[in-house]
Amino acid sequence: MFKKCIFICAVLLFSCSVSSITGLQAQQESQQDNQFRQLYQELPAPNSCRSASGAPGPEYWQQQVDYDMSVELDEGKQRLYGEETITYTNNSPHSQSYLWLQLDQNIRALDSMTQKISSGRISDSVYFMSLQRWHSEFDGGFKIEYVKDRKGKDLCFTIVNTMMRVDLPEDLEPDSKYSFQIKWWYNINDRDKTHGRSGFHHFEEDGNHVFAIAQFFPRLAVYSDAEGWQHKQFLGSGEFALPFGDYTVRITAPEDHIIGATGTLKNPRSVLTPEQQNRLEQARRTTDSTVKIITEDEAVQSEKKRSESKKTWIFEAKKVRDFAFASSRKFIWDAMAVQLGTRSVLAMSFYSRDGNPLWGKYSTKAVAHAVKIYSKYTFDYPYPKAISVLTGRGGGMEYPMISFNGGKPEKDGTYSERLKYSLIGVIIHEVGHNFFPMIVNSDERQWAWMDEGLNTFLEYVSEQEWEREFAQRNGPAYTMVRYMKGEKKYMSPIMTAPDIDMNVGSNAYAKTAAGLNILRETIMGRELFDYAFKEFAQRWKFRHPTPADFFRTMEDASGVDLDWFWRGWFFGTDHVDIAMDDVKWYKINTGDPKLAKAIELEKENRLRDQYISNIRNQKEIKETAAEKDESLLDFYDKYDPLKVSPKEEKQYQKYLESLTEEQRDILNSGHNYYEITFSNIGGMAMPLILKFEFKDGTEQVQRIPAEIWRRNNDQVKKVFVFQKEVHKVTFDPFLESADVESRNNKWTVQEKPNYFKVRKYQRRAEKNLMQKVKDMEKQDKKEKEKK
Repeated sequence: MFKKCIFICAVLLFSCSVSSITGLQAQQESQQDNQFRQLYQELPAPNSCRSASGAPGPEYWQQQVDYDMSVELDEGKQRLYGEETITYTNNSPHSQSYLWLQLDQNIRALDSMTQKISSGRISDSVYFMSLQRWHSEFDGGFKIEYVKDRKGKDLCFTIVNTMMRVDLPEDLEPDSKYSFQIKWWYNINDRDKTHGRSGFHHFEEDGNHVFAIAQFFPRLAVYSDAEGWQHKQFLGSGEFALPFGDYTVRITAPEDHIIGATGTLKNPRSVLTPEQQNRLEQARRTTDSTVKIITEDEAVQSEKKRSESKKTWIFEAKKVRDFAFASSRKFIWDAMAVQLGTRSVLAMSFYSRDGNPLWGKYSTKAVAHAVKIYSKYTFDYPYPKAISVLTGRGGGMEYPMISFNGGKPEKDGTYSERLKYSLIGVIIHEVGHNFFPMIVNSDERQWAWMDEGLNTFLEYVSEQEWEREFAQRNGPAYTMVRYMKGEKKYMSPIMTAPDIDMNVGSNAYAKTAAGLNILRETIMGRELFDYAFKEFAQRWKFRHPTPADFFRTMEDASGVDLDWFWRGWFFGTDHVDIAMDDVKWYKINTGDPKLAKAIELEKENRLRDQYISNIRNQKEIKETAAEKDESLLDFYDKYDPLKVSPKEEKQYQKYLESLTEEQRDILNSGHNYYEITFSNIGGMAMPLILKFEFKDGTEQVQRIPAEIWRRNNDQVKKVFVFQKEVHKVTFDPFLESADVESRNNKWTVQEKPNYFKVRKYQRRAEKNLMQKVKDMEKQDKKEKEKK
């Protein structure tokens, strides 16, 4: 017997252990699937360089690279020659034995990696653009003539596609500098044929050009605590990662060219006429209208000439990550001042006359508007100027203090409303890039959304402050519905490098902007969002933030846990499709026996009617016995199913007396209770925005935080209580959650309510005590009966 007991105990112990392990595994699996778990696995661990709050840590560092260069633009050969002295400051705690530089122009080399991996197909028709690319014999890419140290001694270097490693003669220790020289040249591409970010636009009618020059010099790659060397190849989609530095740039061009560039013009008396200098000073004092530094008539006269002479423009820029310029004899030039506190910033535009009247009316004012609105939501624009340059038909590209933008009216000067909004939007967007990533200096090569998405979001905000009915392209949640309801195999998460993302435009730009709008308008609210967003911008201006720094700062500054949102919207491809499966209407069964009998009778009648209506032979019975002899109905006529007996009435009164005054008030309040069942079909959790329309014509909106899904991501039920009766319920009535299916978002409430009984609540300890008392009373009774 003893052995048998031991065996049973052992079996029970083993069963309990297995049950515990199985339960633990199930719990762990459930936690792994829970969208509301923290992003501990997805984000890098905080350290002394980057804190858990999202702010730079006490040991944060970044490198500095200064450039002193001279370049010459050869308009006849469409070629650029350059020499530069680079000074690299090693602020890292690591010694450096080599430096990596970016050779972005090599993307256009005849044997470039980009050309080799470019895919294509032939169908019944092929665009000329594809044919031109296949037949291209353009000899692009940097021609490096030398790399030397400051004393003129050759340095060893190795070119790896669009990157170049320069080997240092000895290790560059922390807190030290190294200077070296590079000489190069390259053929400038025709943007109308290659659609590059930089190049020239040719005017057939007069043989002139507009040169938009960028990525024109070998420049240092970023070395950071987060990535080490960022020397991922430039393949086209992933843009740039660049360190900050100071620039002195001398640009030699034809004497009749006008140049707009990054930085401050240091020799205006050498390159501008006295009249142009006076107009420029007038523009610095004018905030309500634009001032023409070069008029259209003056530009027309200039474009007719071909000066053989040259002149050199000198620009200096402090604390910038890049440099670009535009040059042409066709430029009209206008400007106005933007007041930011005690400082003023020059907003300027350079454009050929085929951009008028559109450019003269809107460009510089759009620049000024972008500078003001972006400053309001981030930090005051720190640079002395912001430029918009007309460089072709469409698109845009950004650099510190200067952007290249497209958008021209018809030849007769007319333009559509769509073109107007498109131009204003692209200028706001490209000027806005001064904030992201030119100042809040993220890694575009790896995280396109950190500049394009944040910038597109603020572009949308700025557009709404330009005009109430501004055409909405990206920003509102509903603009993402078509993309997000598509096939998942054609989608990538936002947290995907642009060179492998299947749809950079939808992800990095539109989905990111829509997500930030959802945070601002629906999840966090404007006050919390704006505060946290500004905090991120100010923490990381003139620094190199990572996605984790953004995610953590937004939570740290707002006090809102957003890990579930980052996981679903940024790390996943789930869409929003929340359905209202059911809405049940209830009222309280007060316990009044007369009401209880009426409820029960109505229920029985409803079931009976439903049953009888479905009996097949009812139509075959021509006349029943009761219908033939009405006396058979007398018994039922005399019976009152609603009659309350004295015993039932006494029990009801006793029940009422046991209630508190508050409980009796609730019991007799006449409130309506609505139990709504929600299903998360799409997988992406989202707050429940509900509009209740009442039978008296009034309505009410309730907003339930997304945390309602924290324990069950598939289905939740919630009860809503109203004094008035609800006629209709709508989920996402303002289209602010990007829900892809509106047909399951509405529900009309049933005609008659259900009823539920109310029980008095007892705490478990009190309930157990009462049960013990009853058990003791029963035991005493039994003992007395035995005696």
